[in-house]
Amino acid sequence: MKKKDTAPEMLFDLSHTAAHSMFEEVEYPWEVLPEISGFIKDYIKYIDLALSEDYLSPAEDVRIHRTAKVYESAFIKGPCVIGAGTEVRHGAFIRGNALIGEHCTVGNSTELKNVILFDNVEVPHYNYVGDALLGFHAHMGAGSITSNVRSDRKLISVHLEDGDVETGLKKFGAVLGDWVEVGCGTVLNPGSVVGRETIVYPLSSVRGCVDSCSIYKKAGEVAERE
Repeated sequence: MKKKDTAPEMLFDLSHTAAHSMFEEVEYPWEVLPEISGFIKDYIKYIDLALSEDYLSPAEDVRIHRTAKVYESAFIKGPCVIGAGTEVRHGAFIRGNALIGEHCTVGNSTELKNVILFDNVEVPHYNYVGDALLGFHAHMGAGSITSNVRSDRKLISVHLEDGDVETGLKKFGAVLGDWVEVGCGTVLNPGSVVGRETIVYPLSSVRGCVDSCSIYKKAGEVAERE
């Protein structure tokens, strides 16, 4: 994957997130990660002014669309917005700074922190998704997680064919493009970027970047999708 392939418009259909304006102002998508909290707070102000009849306000800085289904056992800390038709299941732990799109699934014991989930994202079974961006219809299989901090605690770089990009971030899990499928038990290591429509095999350890329309079997073994 080259630097140009990581541009937001190359990874995402931006019409499938309320945060589309954030991505229009950056060169690389991970640049929005430190701005998620502020964006959600501003978006909540807009909801309260223009869409208040469509949303419930169960807690400070938390807005949940009336058509969303949230189990009583789920924990939700603001700032957080949950979109129409989304399901947040038993035991989900939303730690704040979470913008969850429409028709998403946040599953049992799934933990979210500082994330943007585009519409139709599925993190349905005990996933950890932190400091990450998941594109339209991205799916993470049971037990797959984003690892968002390096073991040595150094700042994270994104490794690309035409050079590394220093993010300046200590915490950065992963970016998944639209329609990415991540197999069960996979670890997405800090600074991973997976292009659109790529399939990642179960029990993988993904480091660096994976081209769009690929099949990731393991490091050094990546095939093109037909």
